[in-house]
Amino acid sequence: MQKEAKRIAIIGHKFIPSRDGGVEVVVSNLAPHLAEAGYKVTCYNRTSKEARKLRRQGNLAREYRGVRLIWTPTVDRRGLAAVSSSVLATIMAAFSRFDLVHFHAEGPCVFCWLPRLMGKKVVVTVHGLDHKRQKWGKFASAYILRGEKAAVRHAHSIIVLNTSMQEYFLREYGRDTVLIPNGVEPAEIRPAREIIEQFGLVSRGYILFVGRLDPGKGIHYLIDAYRKLHTDKKLVIAGGSSDTDDYVKQLHEMAGDTPSIIFTGFLQGPVLEELYSNAHLYVLPSDHEGMPLSLLEAMNYGCCCVTSDIRECTAVMNGCGLTFPRGNAEALRETLQNLCDHPDQAEAYRSEAREVISSKYTWQEIAEQTDRLYRRLLDG
Repeated sequence: MQKEAKRIAIIGHKFIPSRDGGVEVVVSNLAPHLAEAGYKVTCYNRTSKEARKLRRQGNLAREYRGVRLIWTPTVDRRGLAAVSSSVLATIMAAFSRFDLVHFHAEGPCVFCWLPRLMGKKVVVTVHGLDHKRQKWGKFASAYILRGEKAAVRHAHSIIVLNTSMQEYFLREYGRDTVLIPNGVEPAEIRPAREIIEQFGLVSRGYILFVGRLDPGKGIHYLIDAYRKLHTDKKLVIAGGSSDTDDYVKQLHEMAGDTPSIIFTGFLQGPVLEELYSNAHLYVLPSDHEGMPLSLLEAMNYGCCCVTSDIRECTAVMNGCGLTFPRGNAEALRETLQNLCDHPDQAEAYRSEAREVISSKYTWQEIAEQTDRLYRRLLDG
């Protein structure tokens, strides 16, 4: 697509390949597609304790699907890892031979003025209004908001994932943005095998949540609703802490000794694919979202989806799922009870969900939209 290979630096994720969070899923998929399109892509990964161990063993990856990986020195402590790695990555990229630096998330953008000062084009993808998330304290929220304001002032282009964020930036800053949603790869439906062995689950025998265990995801509403259900279906909560250990402890306390509530921890690969493929329902009870990748994935696997009625979820489902009023655990219970009592209703939503995703949200299409934005900036 390019007459000569343009050099792109990507900053803001933890590391790739990874499913550790939404940003990591996006970069793990988008960066290789951009490399296939003819760009020379470099991703700046955080150097965690595990990465340092792999480096000592000589097993630290330097390339992933055509993408060069640079492991940035990182202070591997809560509250410092993201800041230290993104600042150092920004400095390294600013003084390297890149044509464009693409930041993901707001916090890493605090110093995005530096690559611009050094003559690079700067693109920022805002995955969500992170400074509003409940898990961050006052200092962290203030730092993230500073990154948002730096992006507004210094980025050549800001990508957002939904129309509500477009409206936010226009209302708060008078800043136009570009809408490019997240995507998914075509899904292969998997029969229940490993989930039977590992968790004692059967196909259509459980309700599923997938995501980081964060207060903003509303998992406490789901546990509250589930404990009042009359059903033999289990509740599977698949995900790990994201600097939210106190909240995870609260969730376990809410679940108590209920044997039908299963916390699997972080999952990826075939086991996660089986969970999506065989769930009776997928539930996302979030108070706020950017563009929920787990919802895209659940619909991609043909799940019947139930979400809170926030715009970020309803826009993705496009009528191919059910909603309940945000924060209303009793309304969620009523919706789940009805779908457990009438499985034919859940079945009706499955094929519709897959059709919506396949027509609008593929990584190939998202990469092409990103490529067009890059070319407009680089050729302008």
